Amino acid sequence: MNKIVNPDKNSWEQLLQRPTQTVADIEQTVNTIFKEVKNGGDTVVKKYTEQFDKAKLSSFLVSEEEINKASDSVSEELKQAISLAKTNIEAFHAAQKTARIEVETMQGVQCWQEKRPIQKVGLYIPGGTAPLFSTILMLAVPAKIAGCQEIVLCTPPNKDGEVNPTILYAANLCGVTQIFKVGGIQAIAAMTFGTESIPQVYKIFGPGNQYVTVAKQLATKHNVAIDMPAGPSELLVVADDTANPAFVASDLLSQAEHGTDSQVILVSTSEKLITSVEKELEEQLSVLPRKEIAQKSIANSKLIVVENDETAIDLINEYGPEHFIVCVENEDFYLKNIQNAGSVFIGNYTPESAGDYASGTNHTLPTNGYAKQYSGVNLDSFMKSMTFQKISEEGMCKIGNAIELMAEAEGLQAHKNAVTLRLNSLKNN
Repeated sequence: MNKIVNPDKNSWEQLLQRPTQTVADIEQTVNTIFKEVKNGGDTVVKKYTEQFDKAKLSSFLVSEEEINKASDSVSEELKQAISLAKTNIEAFHAAQKTARIEVETMQGVQCWQEKRPIQKVGLYIPGGTAPLFSTILMLAVPAKIAGCQEIVLCTPPNKDGEVNPTILYAANLCGVTQIFKVGGIQAIAAMTFGTESIPQVYKIFGPGNQYVTVAKQLATKHNVAIDMPAGPSELLVVADDTANPAFVASDLLSQAEHGTDSQVILVSTSEKLITSVEKELEEQLSVLPRKEIAQKSIANSKLIVVENDETAIDLINEYGPEHFIVCVENEDFYLKNIQNAGSVFIGNYTPESAGDYASGTNHTLPTNGYAKQYSGVNLDSFMKSMTFQKISEEGMCKIGNAIELMAEAEGLQAHKNAVTLRLNSLKNN
């Protein structure tokens, strides 16, 4: 990892850059595939599935027989772990339900807000170097609680045209209505436009590589919403001499192993701690099965020494990490002053892995600095807020003149007339 000591504030922008390609680098490829899928449907999706995933498929839809077979191959211990995680995720997201909000803004003017589920949602689940079945729990569980009618899942097959059995087990357990063996740009395009096999959805959720991220952003140009522009995973840890160096190193590596374009950062006021963490990183990295991936990610990553907590929090808010671990004596200072982070993990015994899997919070979070303006996925992500109003005769008499004056001032005579006609009707009664 690159070690930087007391970087000048003017260098922060360059220092905190993510190791991602620009949209321009990828957009042409995504646009081409989108146009082809829109016009060619399943035939084009099959072509790209064969090209990118080396799988020849006669059908994208996962059969009930495949789901049952997958369930049989998942160990009971893993099923129990998934069940525990599902229970905690359900508890946390069910608690986010809100009741109807009703206000009489003035006598006779009644306004209220209710939430409705998004009817059709699409879930994208990466299945390449790491089959992220945990993401199914994070997306399908709140979708089900919200009441979404159609929950469509796309995930890439292996070269034999098969999907990881744990992905199929988790999807079935969490109430996914249809599962398709499609990945990458072509999956996002298929859910955007709909094909002969794959339904069009109203909103697409889920992480992916940079191509998937750009594809999701392009989907928004075709009347499909997305959860957020979530790309390669990232983690920032702030730690001092009260932190356990082995724990800190393990957290950094847990994110570094996601992919070669992941990024991890350690910020500390203690050079001593950073030296200890560097040693732990070497030892732990040497025995990781995904050592090569983690090594490349570590090359994108940084150890930053700062003078004090105030400088540290300013730098962290500038970065806006997806995951933020706080292992310091003065943790209250960081919790009070953090403004930009997707999810926060506090103390030596709260690894980021807990949020990834089983504590109950959602792990689908904003990356690439989007934590400055986006929330992570939550129950409301699967719902829409709708407003209602009802005005009585008395209410129209009280509010009507104000509406007439405002409409006339904006030069919208028909708006004024819609009120004037009603007021005149009431006067004549």
